Amino acid sequence: MIENLSQQEICKRFDSEFVPLSEDDIVGIALASLNQLPLNALRHPAENGSSGWYIWGGETLSQDKDFFQPFHVHHLVENAPQLIPYLALSPGWRVLLAPNQLDVWYDSSLLKV
Repeated sequence: MIENLSQQEICKRFDSEFVPLSEDDIVGIALASLNQLPLNALRHPAENGSSGWYIWGGETLSQDKDFFQPFHVHHLVENAPQLIPYLALSPGWRVLLAPNQLDVWYDSSLLKV
């Protein structure tokens, strides 16, 4: 598991079930967009070997079917380390990070896949 203690604290802070990932779990990530702000993440229910997490940078979520690539969680240490504390939030949670801004909220619509 990755950084369980701080992830547990985050889950407790937002009253989320603790649903940790292993380092080999898969997230969908839009690598080409990670240089844009804000950094966004959302979690659908896990399916087909995916953890349910999708991560991208910028204001707009592209509908292009090739926008996200499968990515092992352990690679996030290099590409989006600031999101690691939030990755144990349960399905239905969203995270938005930007300089001087942190928004974490529950969105039940994410559970309807």
